[in-house]
Amino acid sequence: MTQLKLYLVRNPSLLLGVLLVGGLLAFSLIGSLFVDERMARPLSAPPSQPPSAEHLFGSDSQGRDLFAVLVYGTWLTVRLGLIAGAIGIAVGGSLGFVAAYFGGWPDRIINFVTDVLLTVPALLILVIIASAFKEGLTPTSMALIVASLAWRRPARQIRSQVLVMRNAGYVNTARISGAGPFEIIFAELVPNLLPYLVASFVTAVSAAVLASIGLEAMGLGPKNAPTLGMTIYYMMNFSAFLLKMWWWIVPPIMALVTLFVGLYLINTGLDELANPRLRKRV
Repeated sequence: MTQLKLYLVRNPSLLLGVLLVGGLLAFSLIGSLFVDERMARPLSAPPSQPPSAEHLFGSDSQGRDLFAVLVYGTWLTVRLGLIAGAIGIAVGGSLGFVAAYFGGWPDRIINFVTDVLLTVPALLILVIIASAFKEGLTPTSMALIVASLAWRRPARQIRSQVLVMRNAGYVNTARISGAGPFEIIFAELVPNLLPYLVASFVTAVSAAVLASIGLEAMGLGPKNAPTLGMTIYYMMNFSAFLLKMWWWIVPPIMALVTLFVGLYLINTGLDELANPRLRKRV
């Protein structure tokens, strides 16, 4: 904990990123204590109303209170990214460790499947999968769809890191001491790769949120959930730009900009932990 505080103090990018993302989550979580979730549903407010004392961010053409939409939609969008990113890192990391440490046919099979899937446009596959489950989609099922391809790049990147580490002196010492393969992986390799895994997780969350917003903006998301991506979809579908309903356009875009900038700054700040050269330079 002391080291983490030290890194935050001397690393302004990481500190600012944590403040941005933490502030966005605090707005959503604290706001949910005071705002009724039903206000984020259609016909909960007079339609197409500009901001007022009663409706702070106004309402959209379907009568959704946009303040409630932002409160609940922000958390749903971040939760979707966290679920997909965690699954992607867990699956991709496991495959990367197994492929790099054991080598042989497991490495060839995992490497072949990863290479093939990396050549296929991810958005194309996600659109096909989301279209097949279009009617019954929920934020959780959306996260699982995005996670179905979120493991590919972590598997490749973590494999390359483990290939460098598997013949390190401390690994050979553990091997000579009689430690088994999985004991070496979990006791020696994972702790040393932990900063890199955390940075990869932040990247995976950003990619998952971006993929989900792309699908939702095309109308392939959970129609009844007030996620930020679905808010953008309805904003385009009901011509908010032509109607000059700026109060419908600005809040979700600003929330997404804050989220992506915060995640980028966190990822940049974590490079100090993951990269020894940057650590020495700082």
